[in-house]
Amino acid sequence: MGNPKGFLEVKRKEGGNRPVSERILDFSEVEQTLDEEDRRLQASRCMDCGVPFCQWGCPVMNNMPEWQDAIYRGDWQAAINILQATNNFPEFTGRICPAPCEKACTLNIHKEPVTIRENEAATAERAFERGLIKPQPPAFRTGKKVAVIGSGPAGMACADLLNKAGHHVTLFEKDDSVGGLLRFGIPDFKLAKNVIDRRVQLMMEEGLVIRTSVHVGKDISAEELLNEFDAVCLAIGAMKPRDLPVEGRDLKGIYFAMDYLTQQNKVVRGDQVAEKDRILATGKKVLVIGGGDTGSDCVGTANRQKAKSVTQIEILPKPPEERTPDNPWPYWANVLKVSSSHEEGCERFWSLSTKRFVGKNGSVTGAEVVEVAWEKDANGKMLMKEIPGTKRIIPADLVLLSLGFLHPVQEGLLKELELKLTERGNVHVSRNHQTSKAKIFAAGDAVNGATLVVHAIASGRRAAQDIDRYLQNL
Repeated sequence: MGNPKGFLEVKRKEGGNRPVSERILDFSEVEQTLDEEDRRLQASRCMDCGVPFCQWGCPVMNNMPEWQDAIYRGDWQAAINILQATNNFPEFTGRICPAPCEKACTLNIHKEPVTIRENEAATAERAFERGLIKPQPPAFRTGKKVAVIGSGPAGMACADLLNKAGHHVTLFEKDDSVGGLLRFGIPDFKLAKNVIDRRVQLMMEEGLVIRTSVHVGKDISAEELLNEFDAVCLAIGAMKPRDLPVEGRDLKGIYFAMDYLTQQNKVVRGDQVAEKDRILATGKKVLVIGGGDTGSDCVGTANRQKAKSVTQIEILPKPPEERTPDNPWPYWANVLKVSSSHEEGCERFWSLSTKRFVGKNGSVTGAEVVEVAWEKDANGKMLMKEIPGTKRIIPADLVLLSLGFLHPVQEGLLKELELKLTERGNVHVSRNHQTSKAKIFAAGDAVNGATLVVHAIASGRRAAQDIDRYLQNL
């Protein structure tokens, strides 16, 4: 390393976020950036510890010590080359990844990990600004044709690598723009959509064919697809939301979180939505049910829509603020997460189960909840028990269900293809990402269930490698 004592001489310094009073007035990105000198100093803190646990913790196996050193030396070309060797889209993960690499960083033993995620975003942005990321179309074409269905992070990563391998790749997307949940699920205040557009333009210049507003299984039959292409990769995500089938669920004012977030993302880009269809938190008491990242995104969106109040509840117990003995470094830290959206205003409760919704004149006015306790049985399995006498009503004019996703949407394409599914309803694949039909592969959330963007990218990359090997043997 250029500065072997960097971790001793330089304290961790984050870019931080824009002031709350400013950022809740718009949907621009919340996070700020450090200047180049500070960024190089932060990279110098990588201690070249010998065993890069950061790399072990990263789903795409980024070579952290190498590109931290390149940043420190000011060699942005080397930094982006090293980074893109393992990650197609560092500008995405540098913004929205929860950074398991930092949780596994050796310096995190003392709670001062290297700012790996911010350094990743900075590397990508410096590279784009300086023209270091250029279209690199393949030198030759194999003549093999591949269809990738779904343009989320898994589909984009898979299509990108297969195109670079020289195959003729067509990326199909049922919506009018590429990106999947990157575009329609994640709010602009976390990921500006011009960042996606910039990468998509680059991929098209490299020869990738993109067909939007094409719903495979409706606009194109599965039979047509299989006849036209030598291989197909399903990267359709896990878009079947988990519902809450309790009394009062049919009251007006109760929506799935993704419907709410998708609509707002479209409004931000300039789409017009009829007033009767608009989901607005303005002046309302908002209740978000579900404590994950999607729920947090609902909180931030509701605050920007000027909600009267925002409450978020979770059925699981409140996580500890620090690691517990059974959750040691370098494993993922199961600790309390306070997002930028929570900082903007939100009352949070844990260990609450929703029993029913109450309403007036057909519209929701609140949710009846009960406190629950979690205990382990003789086999170590966690069991939930309601605590008598703890029922209460949480007032709410708008309820957003952020309870995760069950599995891919099975109606349509999956049923037409008659593919084998897992017990959980995901697409069943072998170790080489092959489904129950030889020329059909699958990747991302459709296989693994809803998970992190970085896991989807990793899955898409592995699937591309398997498809490439399959095509070479045809």
